[in-house]
Amino acid sequence: MTTGSWAAAPTRTERLLYEAGARGDRAAVLDVLGGARLYVLQARVHADAPGYVPPLPSQRDKAARRTVVPVLTEGMLPPWHPDWVFQQTTLPRLAAAWQHDRWWLAVNPGTPYEAALPARAADRRAWQEAGARGGGPARLRLLTHAGEQLHGPVAHALALGAHLAVLNGLVWNGLRAQYEDYPSDVARLRHPWAVHHRADFRDTLRTLIATRLVGRVPESVLGIRRTLTARLGAAPSGEQWAAAVGTASERDDRYGEDPAEAREFLRRITHYEERFRADGLLPPGGRVDTLAAFDHGRAVNVVRLALGARYCDPQEAEESVLRVLEAARRTYGSWEEFSLGYVLARLIHFDEGDPEPMYQESLALHRALTQDPSSPYRNIPWS
Repeated sequence: MTTGSWAAAPTRTERLLYEAGARGDRAAVLDVLGGARLYVLQARVHADAPGYVPPLPSQRDKAARRTVVPVLTEGMLPPWHPDWVFQQTTLPRLAAAWQHDRWWLAVNPGTPYEAALPARAADRRAWQEAGARGGGPARLRLLTHAGEQLHGPVAHALALGAHLAVLNGLVWNGLRAQYEDYPSDVARLRHPWAVHHRADFRDTLRTLIATRLVGRVPESVLGIRRTLTARLGAAPSGEQWAAAVGTASERDDRYGEDPAEAREFLRRITHYEERFRADGLLPPGGRVDTLAAFDHGRAVNVVRLALGARYCDPQEAEESVLRVLEAARRTYGSWEEFSLGYVLARLIHFDEGDPEPMYQESLALHRALTQDPSSPYRNIPWS
């Protein structure tokens, strides 16, 4: 079912696929694929055609004397190409769309991590069952591509976007054919970013690098505390901070017509910093000084989405993430500071309904990136 060596496997998926195949363990191969993202090659002109649903691609495997449908796992996606894109699928979706009992599924054909699966009706039922067991592609996982940037400025820049990559279970260090897949990359740029073409992308990137979207009100609240700290020579008390926020609001109407918004952000910031201290994310008396990381992290992800949507090429994408890195390094002194800035912004902006699931998810993100030995935050020096 599989051939080759797993020593240089790009990601955990390819390594597990090889190991299962080397044992001749068909059930384990299915289990790996049942939880994996699979990718189908598609001409961009077809992907952009409204309402067009392409058939599954097929090709003749002359050596095996059979027709196969080729798909790739995430770690095997090729370099970026302007006219060829990939659509994500899963084993159950392939089973539902299958057209011929005599065709085979060829996963990563011609590579050390290939697997060939028959696709009769009973086999396709097994695909469905494997997908149900695996639950689909996992979220909240740190996924590193061994063949991509692991050290140096570009890797450092890409690691700024790792929170969203980990949250969505995507490779954090890739500037390749896709971020998630072509349709998803295009859709994510349209909503919530209102990016429909290259000019929109560049405007949005400039806005994010300048941290104009993280929120003027919460940044001003934090700025007042920084000013007080410099003036007093020590962190202000909660009462002093609140009074200064109220005074500033009355003096220059910094918060528009709703000073209550400033008071609410002050409450949220205070609440989550207390939780950070209780959970060991901040030391006693520690604080978060700026939320700029939220825009910096999202900027890197917008670049990766734009590359996937073909709104920029790899050279522009690399130059763009390096611009984000310059801004982030001027603002923060460590990965821990950066990550806490990102997480706090995420929490105070989405503190609605029951905030506990969001807090626990954010806590898991921060700990994965700052504590996992394989994390870029543990392997790439901030300075």
